[in-house]
Amino acid sequence: MRTTVRRTALAAAGLLALTSLTACADDAAGTASSGSGGDGKGTKVKIMVGGLDKVIYLPAMLTQRLGYFDAEGLSVELLSEPAGVQAETALVSGQVQGAVGFYDHTLDLQVKGKEVESVVQFSHAPGEVEVVSTERADDITSPKDFKGRKLGVTGLGSSTDFLTKYLAVKNGVDVSEFTPVAVGAGPTFISALQKGAIDGGMTTDPTVATVLDKGAGKILLDMRTPAGSEAALGGPYPSSSLYMQTDWVNGHNDTVQKLANAFVKTLKWMSTHSATDIADKMPADYSQGNKVLYASAIKSTLPMFTDDGVMPENGPETVEKVLKAFNPSIKNADVDLSRTYTTEFVQKATG
Repeated sequence: MRTTVRRTALAAAGLLALTSLTACADDAAGTASSGSGGDGKGTKVKIMVGGLDKVIYLPAMLTQRLGYFDAEGLSVELLSEPAGVQAETALVSGQVQGAVGFYDHTLDLQVKGKEVESVVQFSHAPGEVEVVSTERADDITSPKDFKGRKLGVTGLGSSTDFLTKYLAVKNGVDVSEFTPVAVGAGPTFISALQKGAIDGGMTTDPTVATVLDKGAGKILLDMRTPAGSEAALGGPYPSSSLYMQTDWVNGHNDTVQKLANAFVKTLKWMSTHSATDIADKMPADYSQGNKVLYASAIKSTLPMFTDDGVMPENGPETVEKVLKAFNPSIKNADVDLSRTYTTEFVQKATG
C-alpha cells in the first residue's frame, strides 16, 4: 500500500495541451546506462534533467558514472534541457518517465490539475546564486534594487524565475517592475552578463565559479547552503529532486524503488567523498578545461545536498510560502502538500 495520499493524474488528453513545447526535447543531449550489468536488457527509464552539467543536478550523471543504475538492473537514459521548466514539460507530456528538477514544479503543476510528486529529494537548499555584473555591483546591493533591472533566469516559468520574483516581492519590488530575461546557463548566461543584456541574474555552479573567475560579476545572494537558504527564504528550500507523475509511480513501484535505491546510494557516496573525488567521476567536458575550478564549484555547492534523499522538515511549507508570494494561481489555491512528495521509497532505500 502507498503510504501517501494519491490521486490519479489527469487523462492523457489533458496533458496534450503541453505537447507544443516538447519538440525541443528531440534535440536534447542524452546518455544511457546499459542496465543489467552491461547487457542492455535492464528496465528502461528515460529521465529529463534541467541541465545535466549543472552541479545542482550532479547526482543524475554521477549515479550513472558510479554504475548504480546498472547495479539495480535499470537501463536509464539521461536527457538534458537547459531549464527545469522544459524538463517538467517533457515529463507531463509523457516523453520521459522522470524529471530531475526543482521540487517547486510539483506545487505549480498540482494547481494546474496535474499530479506529480518528488520521490527522491536531492537537496535542502536551492543551490542558486544571485549575481550582478561587475559594472552594476555598486548600484545593485540588495533585491530592493531590482526595480527597473533586467535579470537573467534560465527560462520563464523556471525555478530561477520563481525565486527571483520572490526575492523581489519580499523586498518591496513588484514583479512588474523588473524584466526577467531567459538566458539559460553557462556560456549564454555569462555572455549576457558581459554584454549588458542583463544587469544580474540567478544561476548555479559551475556558471557561478566561471563568472567569478572571469571577473564578470559578483555574488549578491548565496543560497548554496542551508544557512543561505534560511537567510534568503526563511527556511529550508528543497530544490533538485527526482519527480514523476503520480499515476506512473503508482503503476511502477518496483522501478521507482530501484531508482530510489540508486540515487540514495549516490547521495551517501557524495557525503563521504571530496569535491575532487566527485569531479574525477564526472565526464571530462564538464570541467570545461579547468578541473580545479570545476572541483571548486562542486565544493561550494555540496552543502545543498541531502545524504538520504528525504524531504527536509518544513521544506514543502517554505516552498509554498515562496510561491504564494507572487504566483496568483497558487496564492488563491489550496495546495495539498502531502501529494507533492513521498518518502516511501527513500525510507526503504535507507533502511
